[in-house]
Amino acid sequence: MPPARTGTPTSAGHILAILRSEGPLTRQQLQDRIGLSRATLVERLDVLQRLGLLRQEGHRASSGGRPAEVLAANDVGRTALVADIGQRHATIAVADLRGTVFGQTHRALPAGHRPEDTLSFLLSAGRELLAGSGRADSLCAVGLSVPGQIDYEAGTTIAPPSMPDWRGVRLRDPFADTLSVPVFLDNDANALAFGAYCEMNRPRAALVGVKVGTGIGAGMVISGRVHRGETGCAGEVGHIRIEGSELRCDCGRRGCVSAIASGQAVIRTLRPTGVRTSGDVLRRVRAGEAEAVRVTREAGRLVGTVLATVVTIVNPRYVRVGGAIGVLPPFLAGLREVVLSHAHTSSLDSLDIGPCAVGVNTTLTGVAGIVADEMLAPETVDAMVSP
Repeated sequence: MPPARTGTPTSAGHILAILRSEGPLTRQQLQDRIGLSRATLVERLDVLQRLGLLRQEGHRASSGGRPAEVLAANDVGRTALVADIGQRHATIAVADLRGTVFGQTHRALPAGHRPEDTLSFLLSAGRELLAGSGRADSLCAVGLSVPGQIDYEAGTTIAPPSMPDWRGVRLRDPFADTLSVPVFLDNDANALAFGAYCEMNRPRAALVGVKVGTGIGAGMVISGRVHRGETGCAGEVGHIRIEGSELRCDCGRRGCVSAIASGQAVIRTLRPTGVRTSGDVLRRVRAGEAEAVRVTREAGRLVGTVLATVVTIVNPRYVRVGGAIGVLPPFLAGLREVVLSHAHTSSLDSLDIGPCAVGVNTTLTGVAGIVADEMLAPETVDAMVSP
């Protein structure tokens, strides 16, 4: 029989989507959910098996006869290169589509680093990591996280003012031309939010992720997908104005919360005490130095004034905060205090506010998850079945 049309409820891609969202499942459970004949289901599963998209998860006891084989989507057999590009750093890793990292390379970058140098480093380091991991043959895609608003069609970023050389750079081309695989892009705050969502095993709940780095950004995961907005700039909370502040932001406006509460702002405030880097802030806060604790807590409170409105509008179940400064206990305490006192009461029921996992690059996890959702999407799988 001819292959099912892309996106039809009984296509191979749709069956894989059910396994990803509800699995592992037996063949009988799949048949009950989809309504296909057993022969047609077996045909679809055979196709997925040949594509390397199924794996066996053991057996389930049955009421009679042989134990039933349990099937799951194979999100560990394919490999992605995932990269986190920031204003002062670049990290690239080899990961499977579940987000397990097999090797990574990190480099601190100077202010004003040039795109051609950074992309060349990432491509070279990525190829070395692939060779060293032994997973080069299973490479299926590249994922990049970058600051700023993304033009997804052009594959460029409208970079923040501190990275003007990155504006309009075609980010996909070096990787696509060299590695001959699809390249996916997303904003760093979106990637962090989706990473937190994936690290929580993709709960059936809305999540807001806040990244406190050189600047401040947020991402939202609603119904299992990143909400990017009409023009791709949803979550730009760092440029919401705080009344009473006239401090100029990198964007050119005054009073943005990013100008007064970001990691860069905390460092600037503590500079008279000898602080020069976020590492200095971390060490002083962990040592309990009063001024560092006070400034960090106040930064959290300022971000909380903005986040309280976001929580009231979006009504998420989870808020996860990341970034070197954002995960510090005084910052989280200040943020939580203001959100709980300023957000609408009904939006606070069961609200869970906490840090992203410490010691894990949540942004890379998110990029791997975004790649997985693209490469294992029903339309992508069905296109593989009938090219």
